[in-house]
Amino acid sequence: MNEKAEQGNENKPEQPKTAIAAQPKPVKNKGKIAVILLRSMSHIRHDMRKTLRLLNLFNQHNCVVIDDTPIKIGMVKKIKDFVTYGPVSEEVIKMLEKKNKLKGKTYKLNPPKKGFRRKGIKAQYVAGGALGKRDSMDELIKRML
Repeated sequence: MNEKAEQGNENKPEQPKTAIAAQPKPVKNKGKIAVILLRSMSHIRHDMRKTLRLLNLFNQHNCVVIDDTPIKIGMVKKIKDFVTYGPVSEEVIKMLEKKNKLKGKTYKLNPPKKGFRRKGIKAQYVAGGALGKRDSMDELIKRML
């Protein structure tokens, strides 16, 4: 039986396991995600500070629109205790582009009108706060323009 198994594998070149793992996975969503820095950058670990800088988030209420890729989502999940993020519509992106740009795709926003309407910026969104993943960023960004 080994001879038959070996004959079937002769046509296929054997790939090392690292080459299989290094192949990129297909992206499900190719949408855009808005990320807003809500908390101050003081007293943040240096690795999280570097992640914020790589995303061009330097000050409170800065907003950046990024692609929905696994690498960027991993970066955002690392700093989820300092930002709020979620999918954003094309209409809101056009409204942001009319706003003053700071650097690249970074926008300076005002604090939201009538506040965050929840427990504030110290709790996660699912627990009644303002931080973390949201279903849609449109309403919050419109209040901050």
